[in-house]
Amino acid sequence: MFRRKKHPKLEVIIGNDTVIKGEMTSKGTVRIDGRFDGTLTAEAVFIGEGDYFLGDITSKTMLAAGRITGNVNSVESVEIQPRGEVCGDIYTSRLTVAEGGVFEGRSYMQKSRELEYKPVES
Repeated sequence: MFRRKKHPKLEVIIGNDTVIKGEMTSKGTVRIDGRFDGTLTAEAVFIGEGDYFLGDITSKTMLAAGRITGNVNSVESVEIQPRGEVCGDIYTSRLTVAEGGVFEGRSYMQKSRELEYKPVES
């Protein structure tokens, strides 16, 4: 997903041994290589392999190579990679689960105009 087309600038990287709790909003891409507990709103979200997100995500696109426990609302697409796991409901226009990926929850496939992503205002 992140290699196929141009994505917003990488704004935030949460490192391997980092734990963040709370709420985060970003205009660009957020990459989580550690642990995040809370709510996240960003244009694009990437959860690294072996990493963990607990909470809700709102974005245009989301890629899960790690584990997510919570609901995902991504207007354009959600991709669960071979070692990725999502335990929660997914609202999106396009859902891809690679062989080996795990999805436990409900998926709500909607046209992108029916979903709502509000970018961060300046």
